[in-house]
Amino acid sequence: MNGAANDIIIRNALTTEGPRDVHVRGNRLQRIAAQLPPVAGAAELDANGLLLWPGLVNTHHHLVQSILKGVPAALQADLNGWLPLVPFAAWPHVTPETVYAAARIGFAELLRAGCTTCADHHYLYDDSDLAMEREAALLQAAAECGIRFVLCRGGATQAGTHKGLSGSARLTEPLPLMIDRLEQTFARSHDPASDAMMRLVVAPTSIVHTSTPTDLRALADFARARGLKRHSHLLEVPYDEAISRAHHGLSAVDYAESVGWLGEDVWFAHLVHANAAAIARLGATRTGIAHCPVSNCRLGSGIAPLPDMSEHGMQLSLGVDGSASAESGSLVNEMMQAWLVHRAVRGADATRALEVMHWATAGGADLLGLDAGRLRAGAVADLVLYRIDEPRFFGLWLPALAPVLCGEPIIAERVMVNGRWVVESGHVTGIDQPLLAEQARVERARLMQRLT
Repeated sequence: MNGAANDIIIRNALTTEGPRDVHVRGNRLQRIAAQLPPVAGAAELDANGLLLWPGLVNTHHHLVQSILKGVPAALQADLNGWLPLVPFAAWPHVTPETVYAAARIGFAELLRAGCTTCADHHYLYDDSDLAMEREAALLQAAAECGIRFVLCRGGATQAGTHKGLSGSARLTEPLPLMIDRLEQTFARSHDPASDAMMRLVVAPTSIVHTSTPTDLRALADFARARGLKRHSHLLEVPYDEAISRAHHGLSAVDYAESVGWLGEDVWFAHLVHANAAAIARLGATRTGIAHCPVSNCRLGSGIAPLPDMSEHGMQLSLGVDGSASAESGSLVNEMMQAWLVHRAVRGADATRALEVMHWATAGGADLLGLDAGRLRAGAVADLVLYRIDEPRFFGLWLPALAPVLCGEPIIAERVMVNGRWVVESGHVTGIDQPLLAEQARVERARLMQRLT
């Protein structure tokens, strides 16, 4: 049953609606019912005892950080201290080989936890040819692993004002070069279809810190003219608000709106320090969020007020962020953390498990414009079958919600992306794990030598 699942019936799987059979043909779900009749020529898989979910959707990652987990010098640092010690210290030493190995580590982690779509905020761009070689390595890794991939193409057109960038070796990319390269990637790699395996998003690294107002407007115009979505960081720490008011005389959200960076085709990572006025404006414009609770807790940044954002109609989704500040690299961990952290500060009715599941599946797919994240006829066949036969699940009264309620460890026995099995028996089919371990060891050792 390797490779293409062109015509297959998955039988007896547990879902949040009870036991179900699912018929997959090509890359789409055809029918879902309590009991489906046999289909001539269709293979069958008995999923009795397995939990079936739509594949998880990760709307914010920094895959290159998968090789930078737990850097000792920054374990106690907040964002401002962590940035120059970890990602920006490493950047000058990151080769295409580093990107390739790190991306495959990240994809393996994501797929093994049931994540079928990854939106990666990749910002390692400068004016050298190496920048596009890094991008090519990232795209190659995604294609080989079989994951649905969204390249959030970052970059900075100015050195930046963030405290964390002070004294770093961060390089910039002139706007004309950035636009020209965006055009090349758009022509070569972007698929606008609802079942796209590769998408491009315009994603300057920071709205407040790393691009001028003129450049941000130009990038917004570029995206709108080509039907591309837009993404960036905003309000991860209070300093974003302070700089926006000092340099532009506007709140961070009002500044984003003034340069054309709010709307239903825009989502921001973090928004931890969005106040009531900001949330009201973000909701009114249907701007989205990639909520990254593990990283926000790890760096002591705070907790994004998602219950308020939900009430105001924002588009809500979950992101892993970089594994240098969210070491597990698992969207299952993000779900459990999202379910718990808001209850800790808002009370036990602040979040519901099914709601969190929605953020991690349909919410992310809708935000990215993909026909994924749901078990329904016509949706793309992105599925995960979780094992729930371990002792830690034996006493669970709601086993269909195990990934949210129990978190990691949980084994994705099988994962299907676009109608093809990419994980079987808990192993990613597109990855030679011993080889990846050796590649990771070499790249980690090389970076450690340069950073310590």
